[in-house]
Amino acid sequence: MLEGAVLVRLSADGHGWWVFAWCVLAACAGMALIKEARFALVARLGAALAEGRFNIAALVESARTVVAGLLLIFPGVISDLLALALLLVPLPRPAVERVPVRARGGVIIDGEFRRSR
Repeated sequence: MLEGAVLVRLSADGHGWWVFAWCVLAACAGMALIKEARFALVARLGAALAEGRFNIAALVESARTVVAGLLLIFPGVISDLLALALLLVPLPRPAVERVPVRARGGVIIDGEFRRSR
């Protein structure tokens, strides 16, 4: 309701064509963001899986970009401002990232075992 009221108010003030152009350009930017997020997700997950780990940060970042793209596609100024806030505010990074065992200088011992009673 608020989104519609803001659009009507801006259009009634004589900015109708500018508001229409803004909504069209924002929708195009939203579609481009969603397409880019898809390719970035595949690249990030592929790189992480090649290293032998699963990167949840890649999923969160791509989901954030998709939500921002959907907000940009939805016509309105308030949803566009929310999308820009989602894109521009950085996510907190973990203070310590897990380091693989081999990178810490440890030794991985591979073998078979049998449980005895």
